[in-house]
Amino acid sequence: MICLVKFHFHFRLSIALSALLSFSLYSQVPDATSDKTRFAKYAGEFLSIGVGGRALGLGGAYVALANDVTAGYWNPAGLSSMTYPQVSLMHDEGFAGLVNYDYGAVALPLSANATLAVGAVRLGVDNIANTQQAWTDANHNGIPESNEIDYSKINYYTAADWALYFSYAKRGGERFSYGANIKFVRKELGDASATGIGFDLAGKYLLSDRLVLGANIQDITTTLVAWNTGTNDLISPTLKIGSAYLLDAFGGRFAPAADVDVRFENRQFASNAHLGAISFDFHTGLEFDYHNIVAVRTGYSDIGSLNVGTGIHLPKFTIDYSFAKFNAADQLGSTHRISLTFTLEAEQFARSSD
Repeated sequence: MICLVKFHFHFRLSIALSALLSFSLYSQVPDATSDKTRFAKYAGEFLSIGVGGRALGLGGAYVALANDVTAGYWNPAGLSSMTYPQVSLMHDEGFAGLVNYDYGAVALPLSANATLAVGAVRLGVDNIANTQQAWTDANHNGIPESNEIDYSKINYYTAADWALYFSYAKRGGERFSYGANIKFVRKELGDASATGIGFDLAGKYLLSDRLVLGANIQDITTTLVAWNTGTNDLISPTLKIGSAYLLDAFGGRFAPAADVDVRFENRQFASNAHLGAISFDFHTGLEFDYHNIVAVRTGYSDIGSLNVGTGIHLPKFTIDYSFAKFNAADQLGSTHRISLTFTLEAEQFARSSD
């Protein structure tokens, strides 16, 4: 009997949380009666979460440090630092496992100066309970006559955001490289869906042998996302600027890093700082990599999470794990992220020197 009561309680809790998430997500779907095209604040927010266990452990301070396959997301110019082809996979769970965030990418050096990469991200809430038809309405007036649920009338749907990246990078000299993304965006929420296309432009510069600067202008032309309701959302550009300093000590390498995200959406109090309609969000991180065998990391993100992480470098494999702890009392849980990177480290696959 006790087990039955517990099951009933947890089922009701699951429905309540799903209903809350559903309401929040549906509020993002434009109504056909609203303006046909509008600048939609937070419309591209899922594109700013970040990928890779290493980057999360650094609090998202990764624009200047990105030098592997994940650079296709963070700073496509960083792909020029790769020597061998790489494949990366990542899984991330948040809000007590309700929200799943996944990423996969492959990068291939094409010549002495050029690199090509393809990557995809998915942020999704699956199996959301739709209880709109599951309440007793004997009088047919839209008002439930009781709190009892007809479980047989509950149906489920998925809310998901997708992005597909095609990245290209090229060296412009010994110290400078540049890159670009073309990305396709897809949003799905029950019967509602939207499709969009956007572009990113990035650069990376070695100011000295130890100081690295990076910048990535995401959605540089303003990304149009068209809904099947007949309305369009516009995602404003975001400028990501980063720096990192490389310091050899204690048999390894320290890499302090700092990033700032500059947005033009009039976020004001939803940002770390603002100047009129321009907002600023800051990321800081520190990594110590010991002899390219094991790394430890910590960082502080723009959303106030204290992050820690570690990385293990195996022959041809790198495993990165990170943990983000939120300070706010109303959070539904912390975030765990793990990513795997496989490097096709063999002579015949190395970047050409010609």
